[in-house]
Amino acid sequence: MLIALWIINAVLALVFLASGLTKVTRTSDRLVAAGMGWTQDSPSIAVKLIGIAEILGALGLVLPLVTGIQIWLAPTSAAALVVLMGGAVATHVRRKERFQQPAILGLVAAASTVLGSLHIA
Repeated sequence: MLIALWIINAVLALVFLASGLTKVTRTSDRLVAAGMGWTQDSPSIAVKLIGIAEILGALGLVLPLVTGIQIWLAPTSAAALVVLMGGAVATHVRRKERFQQPAILGLVAAASTVLGSLHIA
């Protein structure tokens, strides 16, 4: 089960790190051009804060497992990403956009939460 947790967390971390870095480093116009239409209706600071939350979540998925310090942070980070993806799904539904990608990421993060909780128990 630990191998599954590592695989899930590594994949999630890569996805959220890339997504977060994109939101933090690109302008609103470039994000809209990249297919993130929701950013045109959101304040730029909110988009940047979401990006920072994704980066911190990605780090929280792997660093506790790598260091063996505060391992409880890995499932906590995964749970926070579930909440973040819940907001993403709600935003896309409200805008009548496709919401499958954040829904799938949220479900995978939920699986990470469960596996991580079992690992530390």
